[in-house]
Amino acid sequence: MTKTKTLATSLLSLSAAAILALVGTTSANAAPVKDIDSSGAAVSSHVTQDAGAADYWTPERMKSAKNGDVLAAKALQRTGLLNLGKAPVTEAPGAVTSIEGQQASTDSKAINLKVNQSESPVKHIGKIFFTLGGSNYVCSGNSVTAANKSTVSTAGHCVNEGPGAYATNFVFVPAYLNGSAPYGKWTAKALYSPTQWASSGNMQYDTAFAVVNTLNGQKLADVVGSSGVQFNAARGLSYKSFGYPAAPPFNGESLKSCSGTATNDPYNPQFNTQGIPCNMTGGSSGGPWFIGNSSSGYQNSVNSYGYGSNSTTMYGPYWGSVIQSTYTTAAAS
Repeated sequence: MTKTKTLATSLLSLSAAAILALVGTTSANAAPVKDIDSSGAAVSSHVTQDAGAADYWTPERMKSAKNGDVLAAKALQRTGLLNLGKAPVTEAPGAVTSIEGQQASTDSKAINLKVNQSESPVKHIGKIFFTLGGSNYVCSGNSVTAANKSTVSTAGHCVNEGPGAYATNFVFVPAYLNGSAPYGKWTAKALYSPTQWASSGNMQYDTAFAVVNTLNGQKLADVVGSSGVQFNAARGLSYKSFGYPAAPPFNGESLKSCSGTATNDPYNPQFNTQGIPCNMTGGSSGGPWFIGNSSSGYQNSVNSYGYGSNSTTMYGPYWGSVIQSTYTTAAAS
């Protein structure tokens, strides 16, 4: 029997002693060691060849897919990122960059909202399904503005093992609701992540972008619209995040959200992440964070991880120059 894990438990599959050691080293007396980012803003990419991915994802496979955040736990354990007392890797400072989103075409069909018991479906936010290491997984994602009108944001661990293979059978299902795909299943043609994630699973860069194929002759953003994005923003902003949490008490069948003001991760400052009050569980990984209090703001991060089986804080990576470079490469492809 397989035990379902929460987002937090899956990410930090550590012994109790390890967790106590982790928390115990956050004292202000610890002298952080400064890291220099030798790999810069290099981008790792992978061209996919999954012509049958949409057909692969039957309702049964979608329902039984595992929470993708267990992959983040594997990357964390493999690469020894719990180097306690280390400071975040230094990025070259960048100017605040805001890129406007795009409205969906007016002829896009409406969604039946009557069966939804939580957040109303949002056209550009959806579930992501993919295969890694022979297992099927589920995450969350969002259509973001791009010159190619075909770019989806998600977590790095929903695209690449970090380090390791890239996902196969990758599809984005916008506005997923109770097994339905009102705007279709959009297959990926290329996947992009920062080299810092693809080569070492560095949680500081747990973000990725998928470029999807056209569907019925249309591009993704023309059908569902796209969110604006912002990079190198101030820290401590107010956010609203969205996702499809699948671990109890949720079932992954409808959209959920969390809101709050971001604060730095006090346990692992080397991740350079921020957290907001949130109890979303596994399956919400990769869901978008919007500046402000609605899904119409600029996207500025993604759901990445939490701590403990009853975590009340969701952490997300800071979108600085490195993640911006990954976005720019994907959006221009």
